[in-house]
Amino acid sequence: MANDYFNFRQFTVRQERCAMKVGTDGTLLGAWAHGGSSILDIGVGTGLIALMMAQRFPESHIVGIDIDHEAVEQALENVKASPFRNIDVVEADAKSYGGSSFDAIVCNPPYFADSLQSPDMQRTIARHTVSLSFRDLLAAVSRLLAEDGEFSVVIPFDCKARLESEAALAGLFKVRECAVKTTPRKQPRRYLIAFRRHPSDLELTEGVIEIKPSVRSEWYQELTKDFYL
Repeated sequence: MANDYFNFRQFTVRQERCAMKVGTDGTLLGAWAHGGSSILDIGVGTGLIALMMAQRFPESHIVGIDIDHEAVEQALENVKASPFRNIDVVEADAKSYGGSSFDAIVCNPPYFADSLQSPDMQRTIARHTVSLSFRDLLAAVSRLLAEDGEFSVVIPFDCKARLESEAALAGLFKVRECAVKTTPRKQPRRYLIAFRRHPSDLELTEGVIEIKPSVRSEWYQELTKDFYL
């Protein structure tokens, strides 16, 4: 059973009210994504990614949105307990959320499309595309992203093609991609991908989380050194 909280260097994330707990995907995205003067976190959950972006970009204004009331309350609690005062958390649906455009948008999206849904509705909303399909997500990003902004996402390997297809339909171009392996000999299990409105040379990189069990790679340590205790 996951702990009710997770301590980072500059903040603590409580998670007892959220279906999606602190995990590697969110930590990777929060450490890898580019920022800007205004940042939107779609599906803020515990507030982990928003808090990481606030630490990395202290001059930015960050907005986290979520349709799950309990997650919003949890994120608000975590933000208030943190040293950061540049984060707003709003209970809102990305499909209808308005407001000004954002220089950076980040999302660790729900991705299960055809698998059996959980009897726990909160977990279903957090993990399944029933509440936010890739098409709806990319339409929201296309509407809310500034002209020179960047959208960053973390996605399982088997959802990558579907996400990229919807991004293309939404008029977004892939500009950065990092294939992340669990260990050196395994195939990538997740991808960090960034999109923009205009095409540019594609930056392709690769990362490994552990060089052997419980031994973090130099790449992962360097990426997350400002966060993990």
